[in-house]
Amino acid sequence: MKQILQNLKSGETRVESVPTPSCGEGKVLIKTCRTLISAGTERMLVEFSKGGFIAKAKSQPDKVKQVFDKIKTDGLMPTVETVFKRLDEPLPLGYCNVGTIASSEQNAGNSEFKVGDRVVSNGPHAEMVCVPKNLCAKIPDNVTDEQATFTVLAAIGLQGIRLANPTLGERFVVYGAGLIGLVVVQLLRASGCEVLAVDLNDQRLGLAESYGAKVCNAGAGDPVSVANAWADGIGVDGVIITASAKSDDIVHQAAEMCRKRGRIILVGVVGLNLRRGDFYEKELSFQVSCSYGPGRYDDAYEQKGQDYPIGFVRWTEQRNFQAVLGAMASGQLDVSRLITDRYPLEEAEKAYEKISNDSSALGIILEYPDSMETNHTISYKSSRSMPAAKCVAAMIGAGNFAKMTMGPALAKTNARLKYVSARTNAAAAAHIAKKYGFENATTNLNKILSDSEVNTVFITTSHNSHAALICKALEAGKHVFVEKPLALNTEELAEIAQVYSDFRSPTSDNRQLMVGFNRRFSPHIQKIKELLAVRGEPLAMHFSCNAGIIPPNVWVHDPEVGGGRIIGEACHFIDLLSYVAGSPVTSVSAVQMGQGVAIKEDKMSIVLSFEDGSIGTVNYFGNGAKNYPKETMEIYSEGRILRLDNFRKLYGFGFKGFCKFKTRTIDKGHHAEFQSFVERVREGGEPLITINEMVNATLASFAAVTAAIEGKVMQLTNDFGSL
Repeated sequence: MKQILQNLKSGETRVESVPTPSCGEGKVLIKTCRTLISAGTERMLVEFSKGGFIAKAKSQPDKVKQVFDKIKTDGLMPTVETVFKRLDEPLPLGYCNVGTIASSEQNAGNSEFKVGDRVVSNGPHAEMVCVPKNLCAKIPDNVTDEQATFTVLAAIGLQGIRLANPTLGERFVVYGAGLIGLVVVQLLRASGCEVLAVDLNDQRLGLAESYGAKVCNAGAGDPVSVANAWADGIGVDGVIITASAKSDDIVHQAAEMCRKRGRIILVGVVGLNLRRGDFYEKELSFQVSCSYGPGRYDDAYEQKGQDYPIGFVRWTEQRNFQAVLGAMASGQLDVSRLITDRYPLEEAEKAYEKISNDSSALGIILEYPDSMETNHTISYKSSRSMPAAKCVAAMIGAGNFAKMTMGPALAKTNARLKYVSARTNAAAAAHIAKKYGFENATTNLNKILSDSEVNTVFITTSHNSHAALICKALEAGKHVFVEKPLALNTEELAEIAQVYSDFRSPTSDNRQLMVGFNRRFSPHIQKIKELLAVRGEPLAMHFSCNAGIIPPNVWVHDPEVGGGRIIGEACHFIDLLSYVAGSPVTSVSAVQMGQGVAIKEDKMSIVLSFEDGSIGTVNYFGNGAKNYPKETMEIYSEGRILRLDNFRKLYGFGFKGFCKFKTRTIDKGHHAEFQSFVERVREGGEPLITINEMVNATLASFAAVTAAIEGKVMQLTNDFGSL
């Protein structure tokens, strides 16, 4: 299928062929017929991408600070490499999509939609889109496809109006007469309000006037004076800002326009250096509107389909879509006159040139062909020629770890890279395939599992999918590498161990299974193992992880999806201490932060006892500064100390002939790990990490969470029912 992608590094806007997405649980698959280009948001993205590096930096000072913080901890060249990789990722454009439900089989369980239903969604500019069901709404029969493309964009304006809470007879200023502003004008008029529209474009002000608004050209007069005169000198009841500008003047002018206790709602993007006097003297209220409405950025609502009870949350994202469509159906909202241009999908580049260079362009509709090629797998000419490779690999997952770490690392091995897959993010899979030499990008997992040539899969998907994918891949006869964690609970872990055991029998060809405990493979850890090879006493070890703040609503904290940060990431460090000691964990105790924080689990101290008598602590703290090194480690042994700083510098104290080991960049062992695994698949042999080691570290991470919650010491065996 075809999709519009923006390259933030080169500035190119292109229509590219990508695999057709598959549909997941709680989502709908939509065949697109029309989309609307957002002249504001999408133009900003295109203009940002076309700017040079200095222009990009100036436009995002917060990102620049993050880059400098990363340079302090990671070094210059790794930071530059990371920034370039980020900028080179293709960005799907668009969020105003109209089409028809494509398949009853793929949408089973979504009883509110059936095949052939016309729907709106926030899907991108692509011939086929897969979106959560709560971000779709049916289109009334008397609303055309073109009109319906304005639904999502109009919902942004509607949410701003809901926050303003207008009442019959009130007077509102709409500052900015772009697409959203002109929608807001009409909806305010439908609510019984008088409206003054302010803009610099006379054409757009003419449209606002035709919708019943008074108008003011901010370039030809003083909008504050005009507004106050229009409001009989007492000030307007409220201002809804739908403009885009870097200046702080718009908010200042909005405050001057308002009556005492007036309200200002920001829907657009403007400078926000607020002046206290503006708000203090009149006791004004100021609020920033969040996109389409309640539910936005809430995974439970958007991804899991958990609706808010209507008695408590009257207007959600989906219900705002429905309200907009209702206003179109009744004639209260007329968007037909906002359409200035129409382009077929294949001429999308011309459409984006239009919004960048022609101030008369407003609503630009993209038209899609009636028929399309629904190919879930696209082949590419790979620069890697390895017809006799003993490791033929597929990578399942195309998220950040795949793009930034796994893909580049696999490209440096001698594996033949046959597939990269992503169920819905087809553009990411296609990008990885082309960039790192994979022969195919696919959204069909069964294509990989049923391919007899593929003997190895690398799994880097959401944590809750690891166990099922591991078992499917093993049963399909594949070697398996899975990024941590191995599993999220003891039931999943027991199933993996059983399936793996079935394929490690003398009659099998000994499938490899490995979890991504990469720090074992770091040259720093290998040096530590060498220095501690001869010792007569147990070790005392301490590992500290400055994990960084992740907001509470991010999926990693969800116990059903991410498992929490201890199971999802701290398992790394538990395994590392076990590897350094050369001994399994036998008991675990832990404490986590008390009351007063939104997330307690990611601020935890874990104490580990090992079978050989060694002890270790893992301090995993998610409340530190970004410009402080992420990981440090200390090992005490027989009058000697080793200190590892952020996997870049290793210091020895009390060692004869050793005081310092340094690598050019941070080296956590990723490249050595993937290289070693590919070689083990090629050459055969015992696993690089035994199943008992993987199970022990995973069970210890489960035990740490339980110990912290219940306040007790957990005795550990490889018995899955012991926790």
